[in-house]
Amino acid sequence: MDHDLAVLSPEKTIVTYRIAGLGSRIGAHLLDVMLVILIMVGISMAGGFLTMASPEIGQMIMMIGITATPFLYFILQEGFWNGRTIGKLAVGLRVRMEDGTPITMTAAIGRNLIRVADFLPGTYFVGLLAIFTTPRSQRLGDMVANTVVIHERRPIAYFVPAPHVAGFHPLEGRVGDLKGMTDDEYASLRKFCDRFPTLHPTVQERLVRDVFLPIASKRGIPFVPNVHPIYLAEAAVMKYGREHGML
Repeated sequence: MDHDLAVLSPEKTIVTYRIAGLGSRIGAHLLDVMLVILIMVGISMAGGFLTMASPEIGQMIMMIGITATPFLYFILQEGFWNGRTIGKLAVGLRVRMEDGTPITMTAAIGRNLIRVADFLPGTYFVGLLAIFTTPRSQRLGDMVANTVVIHERRPIAYFVPAPHVAGFHPLEGRVGDLKGMTDDEYASLRKFCDRFPTLHPTVQERLVRDVFLPIASKRGIPFVPNVHPIYLAEAAVMKYGREHGML
């Protein structure tokens, strides 16, 4: 059964996520498994061709590729794609840490290396039972890595994550020299920018008022007509971070 998870964000705002139930997770996993099988078939075919030229190399590639693919498929996608796989994207799911923050690579590795335990004959039903019985619908890998699987919120306003390392922000010239800005203020603005796209519009408005506007007023970041404050915050983060070697 789906239910909500409420977490207290670093900005002292209650954020809720809808925990994914067994049905939606099975749908996403079946699609991912089909893609894993296709990849493994491709590796087997490639290894078969190589075997004709070099049996040792061909067999080694097939053995390593077929063994590693089920793990690397999930680890790399979840680790580098912010908790998503192709199957999770199709169903609208995402993996997050228990505190609501984006999944770390360490957690992606941990939750997926334990995945083998969910499919062993002796522990398969233990994994299913864990999803049914744990308060946050966590399988064994989730409990080890402190992660949860949630339904992805569809925000009304469309924003993208702050491009902290993508060169220069076009609005940097509008945020002033940021004189006197502290590292703590920079960290607050960066968290504000990172979390903003995933939050509900009412929470977004509250964070603009409670996080961005006080810092903007204190550091002389002006109001720019027809420009959303998130873009000014991104510009301030990129400018300060680059000038202080923090990107």
